[in-house]
Amino acid sequence: MIPSADFTNADPANAQLDKLSQIAVGLGGELVDLAAALNQIDTSTKSQLLTLDQVRENAKQMLEGNVVVRSAIETVNETTVETLDAVVNSVENIQSAGSRAQKLANWVQALDERITVIEESIQSAQTNNNDIASIAAQVNILAINAKIEAARAGEAGRGFAVVAEAINELSRKTASAAEGINDSIATLGEWVLSLRGEASDAAIDAKKVLAEADETNTSLTGIADHVRLINSEASQIRDNASSVGTSIVDFGVSFEQMGQSLEQTASGIHNVRQRANTLVAQSEYLIQSSVSLGGVTQDTRFITEVQSRAAQISARFEAALSNGEISRADLFTHRYSPIPRTDPQQVMTSFTAFTDSVLPEIQEPVLEFDARVVFCAAIDKKGYIPTHNKNVSQPMSDDPDWNMANCRNRRIFGDTVGLKAGNNAEPFLLQTYHRDMGAGKVTTMKDVSAPIIVDGMHWGGLRMGYVSD
Repeated sequence: MIPSADFTNADPANAQLDKLSQIAVGLGGELVDLAAALNQIDTSTKSQLLTLDQVRENAKQMLEGNVVVRSAIETVNETTVETLDAVVNSVENIQSAGSRAQKLANWVQALDERITVIEESIQSAQTNNNDIASIAAQVNILAINAKIEAARAGEAGRGFAVVAEAINELSRKTASAAEGINDSIATLGEWVLSLRGEASDAAIDAKKVLAEADETNTSLTGIADHVRLINSEASQIRDNASSVGTSIVDFGVSFEQMGQSLEQTASGIHNVRQRANTLVAQSEYLIQSSVSLGGVTQDTRFITEVQSRAAQISARFEAALSNGEISRADLFTHRYSPIPRTDPQQVMTSFTAFTDSVLPEIQEPVLEFDARVVFCAAIDKKGYIPTHNKNVSQPMSDDPDWNMANCRNRRIFGDTVGLKAGNNAEPFLLQTYHRDMGAGKVTTMKDVSAPIIVDGMHWGGLRMGYVSD
């Protein structure tokens, strides 16, 4: 709680100024706490905005992906319909072919039966023809005997001999005709036998075709059923994808409205944070002004100590320029050379070796000035600390986290507190800030600095950091 200044009592003017200085210091601490809280909220909202952008992009990708999925499903649906039509047509064609094959098989079966009848007729004809040939042979024998008997009868048997000769001739022709018929029957029998074999093969093939047609028909029927199922499921997916797409669009509208609201909130928080930082700067100026006018606070002794040490450094630097220990160009350079294999990065300049030799004797005793003092180190206008306290100027290890805390010399600190300390030209600057101590612990620190002026040129400043009450 910031104490209220009482300007109506009879306290002397200096006491009132001391009270005002104390109020300014308390106000500064409160404002720093407020600025730190706003800074944390601002950082959080920035992170939320980044997440918002990612979610926005993901929602966009989801919507685009849903459009692609719906298009693909439409294609699948159309393809399954076409496939189903083709399969149904194939089934119908195969069923028609099977029907024709069945008719063909039945016809071949009937043909086989007819061939059997023909074979039986051929066999019967051959039997009858054989009988005819046998009768012709017997007639021929009888005719020959008749001719012999007619010859014995002489003139009386001549007429009978003519008849016998005619019968003999007829029997020979009949025998010859019977033989020709036998040959034809034999040839016809061979053809019928061959036809039977071919018809039998055709019947077997027709049965195979029927069996394969049945299997193909069964398979295609199964395929048709599966295609119908796929088509049905694709239609359901299409409908669901359409519903999802509508939901995503609705979500996108709602999310965009929420995002705009969050962006407005984040912008407002950022503006408030900026104003809080301005108030912190104004409180620092108020502290400077009240202390400069003679106001005394709990920080006065720290301010006096850092001003005294900064004056010693200024005098030591001027003496070094005067005796040629270092040149002005080397002392005021801002050219930094990275030191290889250092993490965090360390750098060297033309004045680093010089400050390593002259600053410890001025900086180190400050650590014994008060138990609350954490560090005391000179910093140039670019945020470079060439020579830090010995306890945090350890050799680099392979652990960057350890190096961060224990190897703080020869590093550039571009944070706001450091840069303001290095560039402040007022007699002193008192800053209050939150320092991350690790493991989630944060402590309130004060950083008092005084400028280092060398022959009228601003080199940087001397910083003293101590724990706030």
